[in-house]
Amino acid sequence: QVHLVESGGGLMQPGGSLSLSCEASGRIFSINAMGWYRQAPGKERELVARVTSGGSIDYADSVKGRFTISRVNAMNTVYLQMNSLKPEDTAVYYCNLRGYIDYVTPVDHWGEGTLVTVSS
Repeated sequence: QVHLVESGGGLMQPGGSLSLSCEASGRIFSINAMGWYRQAPGKERELVARVTSGGSIDYADSVKGRFTISRVNAMNTVYLQMNSLKPEDTAVYYCNLRGYIDYVTPVDHWGEGTLVTVSS
């Protein structure tokens, strides 16, 4: 079983910064990618940022230049530094892991989510 422990988030004023972290543990054989998604009220879940095991990084256009994702492979941990926050960044942020729990069994696991609220 895979476990994702998210931390960070909270309330911040527009223009401020917040940092999220997600640590993966449990039955993990290999990780293809870890990333962050978000879901705002009344909207679908969307990709925020994702980093692959090879180091490739994808960002949503709406966060490019403001958010930075990083990963510590040895610790199976991914971080999301969010700067210049905007009210439209308000959402529940979910950590995601895609990989394998053994040679043949894929896993696509979600964290429980952490709320980020950007408001004055």
